Amino acid sequence: MVDAALGTFVDRLIEAGEIGAADVARLASLLPAGIGARQEADILIALDKAVAAKDPAWDAFLVPALVDFVLRSSRPHGRVDRATAEWLTTSLGCGAGPSDNALAVAFAVVRRSELCHEVLVSSVMGWARGLKAGALARDWGLAPA
Repeated sequence: MVDAALGTFVDRLIEAGEIGAADVARLASLLPAGIGARQEADILIALDKAVAAKDPAWDAFLVPALVDFVLRSSRPHGRVDRATAEWLTTSLGCGAGPSDNALAVAFAVVRRSELCHEVLVSSVMGWARGLKAGALARDWGLAPA
């Protein structure tokens, strides 16, 4: 179950249509130990897609928080099993496909995990094929510099 304060805060951000640096700081205070459950992760992934105007602090918060949650909650730590790979692929790619932040999360999980199920690896490879040779592709080593 998601904390009511987090739900209310996310609703307010969606209504405002933007996420500022102060909002990111408030969100971090609502999640002092980081993301603690898939429901929280799903809400933040949906928020990323729902709000177009985002301060760079949002990216700096969201991507490491999600990567940390996935790797920390995996059993054994750092090993992404099939169920986790299926959940993450579905959550990150829902709707019109993954956002730039969702791509960054997926790539980082694959790169940082000790072992990653082929469901996520295959999705990352497919998403990478869809990328142009732009900054994101170069940042993740998927295109020449």
